[in-house]
Amino acid sequence: MRAQDGHRPLDQFCTVSTGMRLCYRTYGPDYAEPLLLIAGLALHLTSWSPRFIEGLVQRGYHVITFDNRDVGRSSRHAGTPPGVWRQLTRRIAPEAYDLSDMARDAVGLLDHLQIEQAHLVGMSMGGMIAQTMAANHANRAHSLTSIFSTTGARRVGQPAASTMWLLSRSPARTRDEAAEGYLQMMRHIGSQGFDRDEEALRAYAEEAWDRGNGATAREGVARQIGAIIKSGDRTSALKGIRIPTLVVHGDRDRIVHPSGGHATAQAIPGARHITIHGMGHQISEGVVPYLVDLIDGHAQRSPQPEMATPMQPDQRRSA
Repeated sequence: MRAQDGHRPLDQFCTVSTGMRLCYRTYGPDYAEPLLLIAGLALHLTSWSPRFIEGLVQRGYHVITFDNRDVGRSSRHAGTPPGVWRQLTRRIAPEAYDLSDMARDAVGLLDHLQIEQAHLVGMSMGGMIAQTMAANHANRAHSLTSIFSTTGARRVGQPAASTMWLLSRSPARTRDEAAEGYLQMMRHIGSQGFDRDEEALRAYAEEAWDRGNGATAREGVARQIGAIIKSGDRTSALKGIRIPTLVVHGDRDRIVHPSGGHATAQAIPGARHITIHGMGHQISEGVVPYLVDLIDGHAQRSPQPEMATPMQPDQRRSA
């Protein structure tokens, strides 16, 4: 559904080949170039700034957002979430899912929407999913933009000790606790030198509590953490990516150290690496115009795929 006249697009649903039921929204005309936004750990599709999405729509993209499995209004996995000890010792159950399963979810969403290829833009864990999708499903990805993400190598991209301490806090038990905890985390890991709209951040956290099953959401987050751990070091897979790639990272990131961005750009042949000074682990409103310019410029420089015949509105779409 297209956003018009200030109205919010409706949540829509589809069941993909992995068995997951995904919640998604679309913005902009169906005939425009498809661009898939993949959110990070624990983040809902509503975490993408409306200004960011609208900026991309104005540049001529059909923007798709969705809740990853185990978050928001998408399916919860049946597996037992790994506890803190299993996470620390990296002993994830063999039957647990990994990033390649989450990438297949995203491919299934493109199948449902009858989109052959899309520009992929992922942040944090979403960047890992986008990278995995570009490596394992190259024919479905037209370009890749990886934002404050990493390779999975343990020597790079590690969080600061102060961030680990905040992450170790007891999970929120109420809506107000969740909102206050989210604000505290964003003050710590967010961008420096850019305006922070704390009212909007609180509103997001409160809505996320309501649409994400409240206190039980931590189980899904633990399974997502397990997927990252189980996938391990993906550097060798990234070396096989052959689509145009842009890597964006901030120099104030306290949850994915900037070394993760450097390693990602070094692993992917021909990748372009941009450091945004003052940016932390957040796409702040002050960063949005610059980031939209970067993504659009990168996508427009990507070679257009060859098509034997002109595409018609009712055929599969490709960027």
